[in-house]
Amino acid sequence: MQSHEVLKEVLKQTSAKQIAADMGLSLSLIYKWTESPADDAGSGASNPLDRIDQLLKSTGDRRIAQWVCERAGGFFIANPAPKPHPFQLIPIANEIVQEFADMLAVIAVASSDSKITKDEAKQIRRRWEELKSVTEGFVHASELGNFSALKNELENNQS
Repeated sequence: MQSHEVLKEVLKQTSAKQIAADMGLSLSLIYKWTESPADDAGSGASNPLDRIDQLLKSTGDRRIAQWVCERAGGFFIANPAPKPHPFQLIPIANEIVQEFADMLAVIAVASSDSKITKDEAKQIRRRWEELKSVTEGFVHASELGNFSALKNELENNQS
């Protein structure tokens, strides 16, 4: 979805007047953000989402995305590069199980004294982020069909 399309959807549930007032901008500018950019034969203005995209591309620094996600009450997790080899299904599944076990071990150690320190919370967060990243890689590779060759081979061997 393009940034102007996202903003158009947002304005279906949020008052453009309120956004303009909160940001100290003109109402017309807020509406311009919902139009196709001028270089796509539209008359839209560069919007904040486009600026964030430009900043990410210019710096290559994921801390920007992390900051935005934190402001929205979440966390940024990068999609790992899909592994092209079709036989990565079992090792990746095992890696997910191992990451989950590692996270549970960190939680068990941290909670053994019935309290969790800031450092322990940071360790738990780090393991959780790693688990989410590995799992997202598996899901993403599955969606791309990277495991289809393995499935076909298994089916042929059973015949």
